[in-house]
Amino acid sequence: MKALTLFSNVGIDEWYLGQQGIEVIAANELLKDRADFYKKLYPETKMIQGSITDTDVYNQIVDVSNDIDLIIATPPCQGMSQANALRAKKDDPRNSLIKKVVSLINDLNPKYILIENVRGMAKTFINHNGKSVNIMDYIRDNIPQKYTINTQVLNASDYGTPQHRNRLITLISSEGLWEMPQKHDKKITVREAIGHLPSIEASQQTDIPWHFGRKHNDNHILWMKHTATGMTAFDNPVHFPKTKDKVTGKMRKIKGFRTTYKRIKWDEPSPTIGMTNGSINSQNNVHPGNLKEDGTYSDARALSVRELVILCGLPDNCFDNHLDQDENFMRHIIGECFPPKMCLEIIKTIPK
Repeated sequence: MKALTLFSNVGIDEWYLGQQGIEVIAANELLKDRADFYKKLYPETKMIQGSITDTDVYNQIVDVSNDIDLIIATPPCQGMSQANALRAKKDDPRNSLIKKVVSLINDLNPKYILIENVRGMAKTFINHNGKSVNIMDYIRDNIPQKYTINTQVLNASDYGTPQHRNRLITLISSEGLWEMPQKHDKKITVREAIGHLPSIEASQQTDIPWHFGRKHNDNHILWMKHTATGMTAFDNPVHFPKTKDKVTGKMRKIKGFRTTYKRIKWDEPSPTIGMTNGSINSQNNVHPGNLKEDGTYSDARALSVRELVILCGLPDNCFDNHLDQDENFMRHIIGECFPPKMCLEIIKTIPK
């Protein structure tokens, strides 16, 4: 089976597709740094870099994809994400990229289409001919009637990924109903996934590729040393997040969400890994840590890149030959990814 992937990032969700006989013959990615890395990972795939809204780019995609069976599309989610709800605009142009996906369905006539996005996509509206139209209605109304559509929110932790990551999955098929995969009987915990890696502190290096401690603010480190596994530093009696009041000059407690300055839990899948996964003061990014003899906790740091790779469902050594990549770049591509094992389980249910 031949496939086209759109909004491809560096191809993380493609990682296991070859196991199911899927040959990705073409891919499209807007950002050059991601497209270049994709080429290193998948040199046999034709990578077309640029905006799908550009006529030349769109035509290139059509030209090299006229014999495909499957489209996998993972459009940008920032305009639909609940995490960005206060900043997102209803007319965010990224939301309308789905129109190009629909155009390609009509131009390429594939048997199967997999669309992945955040849950908010189902409630997102786009402008179409001067009217505000729900995205899901737009898809249904603008593809051939031969296609059946199956939409459901799935959690990556139910499909072999040690991370809670809810995604709206839309399965479109001309070969009968494309069923959602069955959940696995057991979830993989953080301990089972990364517990074998050695403990490290902020700024500490190791001989293990991509397993090093990120440099952090000294105060952040202090607060997290006194924060127990699964807890937030806001609950610390003494070493809680604080700052100097500009008026009084006295130290006062910082106001913030309880998901910040927080250690994840050992015995559950990790929380959703986001783009800001390198910051202690962002969402659920701090290593679980272990209690030390002096009463403090180890690993007062954000998760290492290697730990993030494992928690998104990739083999721990998959990027060992790419140590020339920038750390922030690696963190961003992981934070954007469609978990590959989740993608694999969905592909397994393609109607034959």
